[in-house]
Amino acid sequence: MMNVNALPHSATMPTRNPTSAKAAQATTTQADPRWAAVVARSAAADGIFWYSVQTTGVYCRPSCASRTPRPENVRFHGSCDDAERAGFRPCQRCKPRQTSALSHHAALVTEACRIIESASPGEAPTLDALAARVGLSPSHLHRIFKHATGLTPKAYAVAQRAQRLRSALDNQPTASVTDAIYGAGYQSSSRFYEQSAQVLGMRPSDYRARGAAQDIRFAIGQCSLGAILVAQSDRGICAILLGDDPEALLHELQDRFAQAHLIGGDAAYEALVAQVVAFVEAPDLGLNLPLDVRGTVFQQRVWRVLQTIPPGQTASYAEVAQRIGSPKAVRAVAQACAANALAVAIPCHRVVKSDGALSGYRWGVERKRALLTRESATEPTQPLVEKVA
Repeated sequence: MMNVNALPHSATMPTRNPTSAKAAQATTTQADPRWAAVVARSAAADGIFWYSVQTTGVYCRPSCASRTPRPENVRFHGSCDDAERAGFRPCQRCKPRQTSALSHHAALVTEACRIIESASPGEAPTLDALAARVGLSPSHLHRIFKHATGLTPKAYAVAQRAQRLRSALDNQPTASVTDAIYGAGYQSSSRFYEQSAQVLGMRPSDYRARGAAQDIRFAIGQCSLGAILVAQSDRGICAILLGDDPEALLHELQDRFAQAHLIGGDAAYEALVAQVVAFVEAPDLGLNLPLDVRGTVFQQRVWRVLQTIPPGQTASYAEVAQRIGSPKAVRAVAQACAANALAVAIPCHRVVKSDGALSGYRWGVERKRALLTRESATEPTQPLVEKVA
């Protein structure tokens, strides 16, 4: 039998190295994605988790403005109750049990949106009146509203007015277009008609008819990315659609221009389609054709920025939001990219996640990857397209 007493002391009573234990804990904390949110003081992470600091005995929300703790002293918790059961008390600086500033601002912005939406047509509240209703200064409301929605309160009111007009044209077929314009809150029909292309993408009468009286020429071909449909109105190319099923592309065009006259392209139009296909295959050639761009004012702001990204380069959704002056409108930028119906001509495939990873693409991530791979091997040339107002 082994004589335990004869063994060295270190063999029977192993000692723990405090330095190595702290280093191991620091490594574990730094590997946790929540640590990056703590370092960045991310308000977006508030309410998702909380962290405690062993040396101070307090727990905080991720956005706490206190000095960043050493990672080996940090533990993460799923709730305030979990942190308190572990023996920590709430931080007196960030007050983790109270509603976060971000949540509070979101609630106020939501309230402001409801006030704008419920206002009578033509009587949208002024910024001062709106601020008074929600209990903020006008400048503060303007700032948090734009951060939350990507629009100013005035622009949001304008968008609501446009939505009322679209609803009137859709749901009141017997009413005159002029009645719909004034009923939506526009004070002057002449002023509205100056902006109708931006508001509706077409004349009000054409919008009501969903493209009726419009001739849309189209043709379906094949390219290295699969089936391609190219459609053109009298203003320019209004759709470039990609997919696997030509029949599905035609249905998508019919839905987009429900009552337009869809006309199959002749030999001359086939030559235009060939030009678009050549551009898809070799983006460095450029596409010097007019575009009939139809979208909301916000979408068109995003699309104009996309057209400035050269082949072979990318930008993140956050960078595009910065370029349009709405840094918090990252999700709205992604939605605008998804709404783009002019594949490659408006290069939404050049927008990626902040870490460079590929995210959703209307025509499939594999097509997005193929386009970016192809473009990375070409020399960028500008301009890419001739835009139509």
